[in-house]
Amino acid sequence: MRFKDVFSIIGPVMVGPSSSHTAGAVRIGRVARQLIDGVPEEAEITLFGSFAETYAGHGTDLALVGGLLNFGTDDERIPTAFDEAKKAGMTFTLRKGTGARPHPNYAEIKVIRGNRTITIGGASIGGGNIEIHSVNGFDAGFTGHYPTIVIAHADQVGVIASITNAIRDAGLNIGHMRVDRVERSGSAMTVLECDRLPERDLLQSLTGLPSVEQVYFIDLNTKG
Repeated sequence: MRFKDVFSIIGPVMVGPSSSHTAGAVRIGRVARQLIDGVPEEAEITLFGSFAETYAGHGTDLALVGGLLNFGTDDERIPTAFDEAKKAGMTFTLRKGTGARPHPNYAEIKVIRGNRTITIGGASIGGGNIEIHSVNGFDAGFTGHYPTIVIAHADQVGVIASITNAIRDAGLNIGHMRVDRVERSGSAMTVLECDRLPERDLLQSLTGLPSVEQVYFIDLNTKG
């Protein structure tokens, strides 16, 4: 990954001792929170590698839960995130996972809200920066550095064209795009990192496109 600026190296303004283990963890949690579009009713957090070995000393567990509550990296409530989760009606479990993952600082989070379930896998790669490797089993490959649209859809001819045409018509530029599918003519997911925030009308238009099942939006640059 190429760092965008000096702040990508020294890390964000934050509460906690480590940009990798605390600030990055907050951002991973916020991705799951924004994908589920509200406070999760339940969350299952699995820590791998260095996250699993040092989470207590670095407050990684508090940071991930704080992120699930949509706290920013500098939110002073992070040290009391467990209590805040209880107040918000969110139950959660934390455990250590086994096996290799793409990065030493890795977490998998499953969140449930109503009849919706979202599962993500993400890594904190330094300086508060993250990489989201998977969403609901699909390869995702986004950083949260830019406003991000995630679209679940059927793998059918013309779907990608209809998505990109809608974004073009809205005057929005795509900085990065990734498409993954389970199998030919099965389920697929498209991830678009954009140069600016999309208008609500665009998100509604995307939701109404044929073969589009769900549209999610992530913006980690706006405080919760």
